[in-house]
Amino acid sequence: MNGLEAVFLGVIQGVTEFLPVSSSGHLVLAEYFLHLEDGGLAFDVILHMGTLVAVLAYFYRDWMAMLLSVLPGKGNDASRRLLVLLIIGTVPGAVAGFLLEHAASTYFRSPWVVVCTLSGVAVLLFLADRVARHARDFGRFGKGDAALVGLSQALAIVPGVSRSGITMTCALFLGFTREAAARFSFLLSAPIIAGAGLYETIKLIREGSSALDINYLLGFLASIISGYLVIAFLMNYLKRHTFMPFVVYRLILAAIVAAVLVV
Repeated sequence: MNGLEAVFLGVIQGVTEFLPVSSSGHLVLAEYFLHLEDGGLAFDVILHMGTLVAVLAYFYRDWMAMLLSVLPGKGNDASRRLLVLLIIGTVPGAVAGFLLEHAASTYFRSPWVVVCTLSGVAVLLFLADRVARHARDFGRFGKGDAALVGLSQALAIVPGVSRSGITMTCALFLGFTREAAARFSFLLSAPIIAGAGLYETIKLIREGSSALDINYLLGFLASIISGYLVIAFLMNYLKRHTFMPFVVYRLILAAIVAAVLVV
């Protein structure tokens, strides 16, 4: 893998991690159709850490407030409550990732699986965007809402589902505004990305992985920059627009991939 490929994969990871189009699905398709060299486990960890830095940087005020809320006499009830909601929402995804790790890296990594999940979640996102009330703001997230969104996040273990796509869809069905759904989805991504990164890092250490090279740094920086810009774009975009462009994109991409596979 050369530096250009590393940057390209880093941008794919950063952009598709937060847009509701599936980062894992795009990486599977990029490796399959473009015959890009697999960077291996270490490179995957690096790219995910880049997106973690992006979401921590963009929502740094929220994270600082939650950090202060666990200290005696510091913080506020709203930040403490948000921290509890994120913990509740993280558990289902963490359990699914642990139990289905092998299946996710073998059986699910098929272009046909990606075709099915891209189109299936597109339909769900379309329905949620059209029929939901969009009346509940971010402050009205409750423990039950967090648990349901967390359960939906567990489905993102399958490439093509999209962690952000399925969690936003679930939040929309629960009646939240598009902006609130996106904000909770982005915040919820941090613990799961951090946990997965820590788990994979431990595996690397046990396997005695070789030192990282400059391409890893390039991919890392590309995922940070692209991820941050996408978060900023989507948070502003959803104040006035719908998810329809992403629904159309998912369906078109699924159709193209299916056509190429058949031919």
